[in-house]
Amino acid sequence: MVEPITPIIIIGICLLPALFSLVLMRRAESYAQESLQSALQLSTLRRCHSFSTCLAADHHYVEGIGYMVGDITCRYNARSAYLRCAINPAGPCTECPQYESIDFHSQ
Repeated sequence: MVEPITPIIIIGICLLPALFSLVLMRRAESYAQESLQSALQLSTLRRCHSFSTCLAADHHYVEGIGYMVGDITCRYNARSAYLRCAINPAGPCTECPQYESIDFHSQ
């Protein structure tokens, strides 16, 4: 004959892995939330106060195009705020052997 306490012990043992998993999931969620909060706070601290202070020295604003990096008179300039040109993307533009000037007055 089965004692009435035995099924309760069996059910309790069967529920232990689920409870253990639930505890681990809660800890992982709280760790992920804390990591996200610290990353957001760090990015807020590192953010530049204005866009003009974040720009490198060779960023230029061109009307109709926006901000560009590099020498804007070069034929190979990518006309991008992130990429100087296809030949020398990291720069600098000074003393680049592939520099070709564009004549703006003849256009």
